[in-house]
Formats: sequence, structure tokens, C-alpha cells
Amino acid sequence: MTSGVRNSAYTVSMTASGFSFRTADYGADVAAILALDGAGERLMPLTMERCSSDEARNRLRTSSLSHLFARARAPEAALSGLYVYFSCFEEAHTVAQDIATAEGSYWHAIVHRQEPDAGNAAYWFRQVGAHPIFPLLARAAGQGGVHWDPFAFIDMCEQARQRPGSELEARARTIQRIEWQLLFDYCARPEA
Repeated sequence: MTSGVRNSAYTVSMTASGFSFRTADYGADVAAILALDGAGERLMPLTMERCSSDEARNRLRTSSLSHLFARARAPEAALSGLYVYFSCFEEAHTVAQDIATAEGSYWHAIVHRQEPDAGNAAYWFRQVGAHPIFPLLARAAGQGGVHWDPFAFIDMCEQARQRPGSELEARARTIQRIEWQLLFDYCARPEA
């Protein structure tokens, strides 16, 4: 499966990174929740809007972490990621701010990037440091090498917000989806 935007200057490709997002990998309940809006392929807005699925919000509020993410590496972080996916800003922020790990800081940074509050997002990305998903994210975003610069991506999102409907906005939203898929996968899978 290839996710992406293609033109002569830019390519975003998940197959090039060696990663394929499959909702079934996270169990039937998580797959059913993701199916409520795009099955993990939703292009989230660059600016946090209202929650895209009240049904998803309700299911997340009433499901236990042990039920959704029984063997996950970072169940609370995976839950924050699901709230981010559905643009449920308040819930995503509340969960992320109480997770004292790189993954909690990463989701917290994404929430503030989408708020938008670039300075606060940068603060939380500094707390993340070099995350294990960065090499895959750099390759998927067509940057080559293994260095992902979350601060440059904050700037890209800031510029893209000023140009709604542009190719820049489409690229930023596609990269944001790939970032979400990689980070959610990292959090929701059992530790190897």
C-alpha cells in the first residue's frame, strides 16, 4: 500500500519506508473505532477542529485501556493518539500531558502544533529528543537519510495553514498522517 502525494518535486511514500499501516494489527475494537472515520487514513486538519466523530469519542471514553491495548508498549500514549486522529483536542491534550515519556511528549507536541501554538509544540518536541520513528518518517517524507526535523515540520505546517487548498497543505497533511500512523503503531504494538 502506498500513501502519498506525488509530483515532480516531492514524494511521500509509505512503502519506501518499509511500513504499511493496517488497522487489523491493533485488534478488532481499535480497527472498528478507526473505521468510524477513514480507517487510519484520514488526512487530519493542520489546525485542530471539532472532533470528527462523536461516536469514536464516546467509544474511547467508555473503553478501558486494558481492553483496547492489552499488550501495547504505551497504552496511554496510544489512546492520546486515537484522540489526536479524531481531532478531539481536549481529550488528546488531557491524556498526553499526563504521560511522562517521549511518546507522551510527542503527542503533546502534535496537539500544540495543531492548536496552533508553534512555540509550545517546539518545547514538547525538545522533550521528545530523537524518537525511534524519526528514520522511517524521514524516509517516508522523501527526505532521504535518517534525520527527521520536527521543528522544520512545525514551520512547514505554519506556512501550509496560510495557503489552504495548496499543494503545500496537501503535502503537510499527508506527512502528518504518516507521522500519526508511525507513532500510533509504535505506541500500540507490544514492545519487541
